[in-house]
Amino acid sequence: MKHPGEGGDSVAGFTRNVFVLGLVSFFNDLSSEMVYPLFPTFLTEFLGAGAWFLGLVEGLADSVASLLNLVSGWVSDRLGHRKGLVAGGYSLSALSRGSLALVVAPWQALVGWFFNRVGKGVRTAPRDALIADSCHPRERGRAFGYQRSMDHSGALMGAAASSFLLATFSMGYRTIFALALIPIALGIFLLLLQVREGEAACPLEEGTGFPRLDLRPFGRRFKWLLAAVFVFTLGNSSDAFLLLRARQAGGFSLALLPGLWGVLHVVKAGVSIPGGSLSDRFGRRRVVFLGWGIYCLAYTGFAFLSGAAWTWLLFAFYGLYYLTEGVLKAFVADMVPPELRGSAYGIYNFTVSITVLPASLMMGLLWSTVGPRVAFLAGAGLALAASLILAAVPRQG
Repeated sequence: MKHPGEGGDSVAGFTRNVFVLGLVSFFNDLSSEMVYPLFPTFLTEFLGAGAWFLGLVEGLADSVASLLNLVSGWVSDRLGHRKGLVAGGYSLSALSRGSLALVVAPWQALVGWFFNRVGKGVRTAPRDALIADSCHPRERGRAFGYQRSMDHSGALMGAAASSFLLATFSMGYRTIFALALIPIALGIFLLLLQVREGEAACPLEEGTGFPRLDLRPFGRRFKWLLAAVFVFTLGNSSDAFLLLRARQAGGFSLALLPGLWGVLHVVKAGVSIPGGSLSDRFGRRRVVFLGWGIYCLAYTGFAFLSGAAWTWLLFAFYGLYYLTEGVLKAFVADMVPPELRGSAYGIYNFTVSITVLPASLMMGLLWSTVGPRVAFLAGAGLALAASLILAAVPRQG
């Protein structure tokens, strides 16, 4: 089967589609991370919402929008085309993110953030399937690592831009949210002009039915992986709580929060491609074990956090865990046939996203009732449990 971009149509060692989709991720996250580091304080301090509402906003938006991962992945398999869904998802996120410049009440911020995540739900499964379609199987870890690296590099630039605008020009929340529309518009333009679909996206046969959470077409390995990811994500609440922890325990000012967020993304961007390449060479499972172990140690550190210096170090160490992002997506592609890739990524992303609501609500409730220490230790314990499940994933089948 020919992959789009093979036969000389490559850029910087990647097929054209993989390279351009990485650029699109860069510009999208540049836009997103101009907004995200400010969102927790915008919601809790500027709009007056509580920590429990932050958990509700983060969890509800991700969980409801996660249903669209099932639909969009299935639709891309059914049609044999993925690009339109990817472009539509990015466009919806851009408009919804920009709408935060106009909100005046917490419930309005919830609506804007919800549709931002709906856009993510529409685009993610088709985009991941398009990346898997567009590269050789032996290069999947590196390809997904590149996409995650560009994603985090854009996030770093977005956080830096946000911090610079706050510190230098004393811009308010709303002005920065409005300016965040510019980079994502450029990313969508590149996507529409440069990404080309080849023969790899094979349409499903008619009569395959409406999309649903049906695991019967998939093997045991994929099901065990989903179980491990489900348990891990149950303890992986929104990273917004890390910013809240830095604000309270580390004493960080508002202008420094985007800088702290940027340090995290420097590490994320730096480990993504090496992590993917390591998984191509030594196996996906070993790299995921390493990443989840780092997560467990980092959350234990956040439980006992005190002082600004330790906050900087912990954010950097926590970023090492993100070497697993691209590896897990490559792991999924290894386990399923090409004609079911969109559906598989839909189910995988659904499994991750549907767990975000209970994870974030649990973190918010534990934080409010017994304190942040217990909340972070609970997340560390679930990461350890997920690692034990991952050890049971069959080698074959």
